[in-house]
Order: sequence, then C-alpha cells, then structure tokens
Amino acid sequence: MPLSKLFSKKESNHKLGITLRQNSLTYCYMPEQEPGVCEKVELVAGNYITSLSSLKSLHGLEEGQCHLVLSAQQSQIVQIEKPKVPEAEMHAALKWQVKDLVNYSPDNMVLDYYDGPASATGPEKINVVCAAKSDLKDMVEQLMNDDFSVKSIVTEEFAFAGLLPVQEAACLLICQQPNEEILLLIVKQGQLYFFRRLRGFMQIGAKSEQELTMGIIDALSLEVQRSTDYFERQLKQAPIQSIQIIVPINNEAFLARKLAENTNVPVELLSLPEGFETQREFAAAIGATRLDLAEQNS
Repeated sequence: MPLSKLFSKKESNHKLGITLRQNSLTYCYMPEQEPGVCEKVELVAGNYITSLSSLKSLHGLEEGQCHLVLSAQQSQIVQIEKPKVPEAEMHAALKWQVKDLVNYSPDNMVLDYYDGPASATGPEKINVVCAAKSDLKDMVEQLMNDDFSVKSIVTEEFAFAGLLPVQEAACLLICQQPNEEILLLIVKQGQLYFFRRLRGFMQIGAKSEQELTMGIIDALSLEVQRSTDYFERQLKQAPIQSIQIIVPINNEAFLARKLAENTNVPVELLSLPEGFETQREFAAAIGATRLDLAEQNS
C-alpha cells in the first residue's frame, strides 16, 4: 500500500522502481518492449538527491512511472487505536495522535495508514506509516524535474509484499536487501497482516555454510516460529501454509534447506518475475513496481 500518492507530471508506460538504502540506492528500470535493467548507485557524499539526479544524466533513464521505496531509517510504522473521526479528517487527526511515537513533528510529517487485521475482541487498530515531508519533497521534485512521474512512495515491507501473488492462504516471507536487516512478513489475500524487522542478521551474507549452522539458522528459525505463533494464536488466523525466501546471499538455497528442516511448512525460494529471475538483490525495487498490479488483482 502506497505511503502517499503524489503529483504526476508526465505519464509513461515505462516503470522505475527505486530503493533507498543506507549507503546507496538501487533501481530497476522497465521500459516497454525492451529488457529491464537493474543497477546499484553509490551515494555521492551521502546525498540521495545527487544520486537521484544521476539516473537521467549518467544512467540515461528516460521518463517513466516511478515507485520509491524508503529505507527503515526514512520511515516509521506504528500501530494505534483507530480514531473515531470522519474519514476526511483521519490524516489530520493521526498527525497529532502519533506525534509522540515517531521522530517527525506534525508540520514536517507525511503519513498514510492501513487497517490492522480484524480482531474479535478489543478496539479496531490501524498501522500508521510516517516519513519526513521535507525529505520526500526534495526527492520528488528531483524526479519530476527529470520527467519521472512519482506514482507511489512505499516502505520495504510493502515493496517485498508486492512480489507475492494474491492468494487465500497465508504466506510468511523472509526477505532482505543486501547489508540491511532481515524482514519477516505475513501476507494473506494481498494484505500485510504482520511484519517484524530482525536485528543481528545484517551480515548474514558474509557467513559460510558452517557459520550459518552455528546458531544463525536456529536463531532465525526461532523468530519464524514466534511470528507464526503470534499470527495463529493472537490474531486467531489459520496456520501459515508456506514460507518463501528472498535473501540474496550466496548460501540462500542452503539457508532455505536448513530452515525447512526446522518446520513442517514448505520452504521455497521466492521466484521473481520473468526477466528478473537472477536480480535477487533488487527484489524490493521490482516489488514496488508491481503494487498497482497486486491491487488490481485483489
């Protein structure tokens, strides 16, 4: 679900997914009738704006529909009780309700929200997604100046969820961008029911098979079990039917096999769309471009 639908300057059927990471950005550009291309761009003096400006000037990208993925450092998601206000007043009310829970002041906050899973007991909950308005404004202006129409701004959670087909059964997705934290997502019927960001797994890509078996896989298996237990017992949902993995490391297949040994649920590597099967480190950028399609099919 997009964080915020922003202005469109120029329509095009080319698609561009951009992920902002701690020290770089990556993009997947999908022109019509041509093969797509995915690349990593190092930050220039830690400046996203300079790196974004290079997409057209140095990388030769043409106009297109852009989907921007924020890093964990650029957004926050908090769950609160849904305010009892008219829908038209919801966004304004939420700014003041979450101001003490996030790092952004109400006058420099852009937000959106999505419903939490329905609960038989207790008040209705919503998840509020927040980011700094000033940062987004500068990035959107740069992209629009280069003739990209910014169609959506999303978080990593939704970008990865966009890779899963809409289906009745719940799926747990273990996903990661290189050198970032691992995310656990549970998606059912196209809806994000649950997410957790796991600390301590950022450098998993540097581990050998032997190192992975010395506690790392067991620790990850434990976090998976805790998440499925919460989904089934606290949210009163039917059991998880599958586990998909998109952790772009050399030992990804080994990781999947070992996790499968610790669970009764099928564990598989997530398949990426045709033409991008080997571009696993760019999965979040690819997933962001598929959110519109997922919404149409839901």
